[in-house]
Amino acid sequence: MIDFRNINTVWASVFVETLAQLGLKTAIVCPGSRSTPLTIAFAQHSSIETIPILDERSASFFALGIAKKSGIPTALVCTSGTAGANFYPAIIEAKESRVPLLILTADRPPELRDCHAGQTIDQVKLYGTYPNWQTELTVPSLDLKLLRYLRQTLIYAWERSQFPIPGVVHLNIPFRDPLHPVYQSETEDLKAIFPNDFFDPITPLKSSLFYRFNLSNYLKQWYNYSQGIIIAGVAQPQNAEGYCQAIAHLSQHLNYPVLAEGLSPVRNYSNLNPYLISTYDLILRNPTLAEKLAPQVVIQIGDLPTSKTLRNWLEQKQPDYFILDPSYQNLDGLHGKTTHLRIPIEQLSEEINHQEDTDTLNLTGSQFYCHLWCELEAKLKTVINQEFEAINLLIEPKVAWLLPQILPQNTPIFIANSMPVRDVEFFWSPNLLNIQPFFNRGANGIDGTLSTALGIAHHQQSSILLTGDLALLHDTNGFLIKNKFIGHLTIILINNNGGGIFEMLPISQFNPPFEDYFATPQNINFDQLAATYQIEYEKILSWEQLKQRLNSLPDNGIRILEIPTNRKIDAQWRQKHLQQFANQLNLKIL
Repeated sequence: MIDFRNINTVWASVFVETLAQLGLKTAIVCPGSRSTPLTIAFAQHSSIETIPILDERSASFFALGIAKKSGIPTALVCTSGTAGANFYPAIIEAKESRVPLLILTADRPPELRDCHAGQTIDQVKLYGTYPNWQTELTVPSLDLKLLRYLRQTLIYAWERSQFPIPGVVHLNIPFRDPLHPVYQSETEDLKAIFPNDFFDPITPLKSSLFYRFNLSNYLKQWYNYSQGIIIAGVAQPQNAEGYCQAIAHLSQHLNYPVLAEGLSPVRNYSNLNPYLISTYDLILRNPTLAEKLAPQVVIQIGDLPTSKTLRNWLEQKQPDYFILDPSYQNLDGLHGKTTHLRIPIEQLSEEINHQEDTDTLNLTGSQFYCHLWCELEAKLKTVINQEFEAINLLIEPKVAWLLPQILPQNTPIFIANSMPVRDVEFFWSPNLLNIQPFFNRGANGIDGTLSTALGIAHHQQSSILLTGDLALLHDTNGFLIKNKFIGHLTIILINNNGGGIFEMLPISQFNPPFEDYFATPQNINFDQLAATYQIEYEKILSWEQLKQRLNSLPDNGIRILEIPTNRKIDAQWRQKHLQQFANQLNLKIL
């Protein structure tokens, strides 16, 4: 199945076997050198009809005809250079007539581009906006993690060629020499550890997945796991309460705890979910507990939480993985044993009501596992609350802990990137405020922070922006919206004079260049800045003062509440207490 002769043959054979298991029946291959590994892999595969055709334009329309008739994607392979450009007319037709095609253009590696290496053009996004999806793969590698990435990327590519509308997917595939199947001894190490179940996560796509999807088999499968978790990730649902109710319904039905990201509304509807876990990042910093709590299955709803601790844990444990999301996007950043269920959680919740009674199922194991998570959550929340209640110093992490205790009911809040989103994940405690958090976590940049928050607040209930100084300064022209803005926005400005997130990175120990090039302090007087735009301003000097200013919010205008903190002290506090909180937990406390 896998050709272990060299790096390229391993990569190409994994590539072709993945497509075969997905359901590929036909590959049209045009001659050329750079595509040699793919040509060999396709030619050697017994279940794929591989047809060589000299002229790329003819080959592409031939492939188009096969795909039109079968409704199954046809693969189209060519070498580097202008060969792929000859596919363009058929690609345009495939888009307009909604025919699924997989375009596989071999390419030279990055170091041989833009240096007159020969038979090399810019092939990235060669077909403009015509493909449903397009990407360039990494250069072949024997790293098992990258082979998982290859597998999962191909699963996604296969899906995108058919959903939500059939069309073209373009994969640009670089190869280094040797292109012919000469033996390389380094493949022996991979051969010894290559998993027997490597291709098990692959499920052929069926139309019923999107239109007549039967969830009963998945529910029955989930009942059989004794250690399962639900991850309520980054999400901005239109109906937050209904979304939270659906997650709670699934959680209680399966006895799975819900690890809820601070950027999900789930933490703000805590009365709905008795199995809500908000301190997972801290719990999983305890290695003993991280091992004890290793899940057999994960059901992820929305994007993964920000927590790197959680991501590393999931990647290490490699549980069976299901992602519930109605979009066509690939949410599998961990490249695990993943099945995408393209449905909203609300639909799954409705399906549960139609299932047979599950009282006869043995759920004792899952009940114990869920109870363990809940006990740890309760213990850790007590420790965190005691710590913060005793702190009088203005430190950045306490802001995220305090806000869910004092904001008015239903207050919209926009949370800026960098440290605010991370402190919210660490310390935003479950509450009954029914708050809907908003954020720009698509590209995770700090640009447009103020303007986005004003857009959210426009014509809405009086709103909050939680931001650091650099994110606000990056978008001060947003204040020019003031004269057109209807409503109220309170800006809670944590001013630590620089990029606090960089204090958490190893580069912080190297100064110079750290302060000038990473922390980038701007030394701005925000009182004067606010006066320039005729914005209300107040400096916060105590926690009690902050509580008073948020006890009720104004109806109109914009104001800045500046909380001055010390960037170094903030970072030192996190570095000490995040691990200290985790170390206080052990199995004996339960």
